[in-house]
Amino acid sequence: MTLIRQLRPALVIFGFLSLLTGLLYPLSMTAISSVLMPDKAAGSLVHDGKRTVGSVLIGQNFTQSRYFHGRPSATIGTDPADPTKTVSTPYNAAASVGSNASPTAKALVERVASAIARLKAENPEAIANGLSIPMDLVTTSASGLDPDISPQAAFFQIKRIARVRNLPEEMVRQLVEHMIEHPLMGWLGEPHLNVLELNMALDSLHR
Repeated sequence: MTLIRQLRPALVIFGFLSLLTGLLYPLSMTAISSVLMPDKAAGSLVHDGKRTVGSVLIGQNFTQSRYFHGRPSATIGTDPADPTKTVSTPYNAAASVGSNASPTAKALVERVASAIARLKAENPEAIANGLSIPMDLVTTSASGLDPDISPQAAFFQIKRIARVRNLPEEMVRQLVEHMIEHPLMGWLGEPHLNVLELNMALDSLHR
């Protein structure tokens, strides 16, 4: 009986805090956010007409030359051909992770070298004009889901986009400059562009 009397307060506090922080608090925050910011509470989804095309919080693997490309992603998933193995599945939101490779890891060095070679081949005009390859186009983020790129990464791809889409380069440049999101209050964060929203705006130039 003495043991039960000693444990009772701890169990009561444990149950109360579990209910408060594990159920009531999340539910109340969800309810409040659904009223004050319903779009963000629903996942910051992006719509093209009635069709949901993604979220501004999760990157997508744009590979076509007519689109701006985002940061590489190190996320993996189960190999459909062999469930005991994994394969690269870029921007897999169910497996958010960085590569965790050290700066001297052979796999990392080879991947970065491959990305640099690909970017040079895809963007010969930018290289010919002396533009350096931005770091965020060859390095993955800690989450593997980064939906944004730096303005430099977008400017580096402008000439390719203009060539492939047969658009005036200045038109594409103006679009990029218009889509840049500046730091909050002028100092919080870094200038960036959301790749999904940028590519949707790019498609709208043809409509």
